[in-house]
Amino acid sequence: MADVPVEDIKKLRELTGVGITDAKKALVESAGDFDKALAAMRKKGLTKAEKRSEREARAGLIGTYSHDGRIGVLVEVNCETDFVAKTDEFKELVKDLTLHITSMEPKDEKDLLEQPFVKNPDQTVGDYVKEHIAKLGENIVVRRFNRMALGEVE
Repeated sequence: MADVPVEDIKKLRELTGVGITDAKKALVESAGDFDKALAAMRKKGLTKAEKRSEREARAGLIGTYSHDGRIGVLVEVNCETDFVAKTDEFKELVKDLTLHITSMEPKDEKDLLEQPFVKNPDQTVGDYVKEHIAKLGENIVVRRFNRMALGEVE
């Protein structure tokens, strides 16, 4: 195997959640091109995420967000275990979803997952969730959400 910088291996590992060996292998296969290696690992991770989608997710968190007391969001995000639900990565995912729902006003589950993610418009919310599935190794489901704005009538 060709030599690749340890910093690149660490960075790729942090971004994708893969092991050191897989990160190094991806960098070697991409001839040291970090962006190509990252794209390959994300694609591989998304494939694994799709396989995990069949597993039951009943643990998780209910996230809340209130914007100046005028807009409020509740979102239920499920995973497979309490262990994952308590991780900082999962909590950050739930927080990001509440912020996205607040600003982008999705109408239902399908609309939410197809929208460009507010923090990174180059990826959809669905891909952002799948990225976390790959990183955390469990199925993750946005079960339901509700967005309320002061004065709005359904």
